[in-house]
Amino acid sequence: MIVPDDRIPVHDIVKATVQTTFFIPFYSYYVNAGFASPAESYIEKACDLNELCIDNEEATYFVRVGSDSMSGDRIERGDVLVVDCSKEPSDGKIVVVWYNGDHAVKRIYHVEQMVVLLSSNPKYDPIYVHPGEDFSVFGVVVHVFFKPLVRPSLHDKHLISDATALGQKNKGKKPSVK
Repeated sequence: MIVPDDRIPVHDIVKATVQTTFFIPFYSYYVNAGFASPAESYIEKACDLNELCIDNEEATYFVRVGSDSMSGDRIERGDVLVVDCSKEPSDGKIVVVWYNGDHAVKRIYHVEQMVVLLSSNPKYDPIYVHPGEDFSVFGVVVHVFFKPLVRPSLHDKHLISDATALGQKNKGKKPSVK
């Protein structure tokens, strides 16, 4: 059973249309995590998000996520999924399903005649779909649009702690220039 908190309301499923083309600068080099070289600022071409995200316009939808059931896969409430209904829902793929009157996003597996739908958040139980139940795969998730996390990672917390300790140790001292 899909729990009420895990449902995707039908108004959060929208047909993808390629009426407007938005071109975004596409750089010819990868973005470094450190300091970039000025030579790497060369724009190779303009990138169209429709071209980047939509393989089959007739079968593509945008779906807003309504729960945290896939948080282990970095899919959070409010993120937008690009869902292609023409893709094959093979084992291990993240899909949007219709089950007993509700839409939800899950990872799919086939076990003999049964379908197993898994959340990546352990607070949600697996869903076991048996033959004859009201079930269908709406489409396969091909892209996820999400906002970057604001909370620091454990690695960041250690760096912040180390930097704070160093700052306290050197408090009042003038920095030396070499």
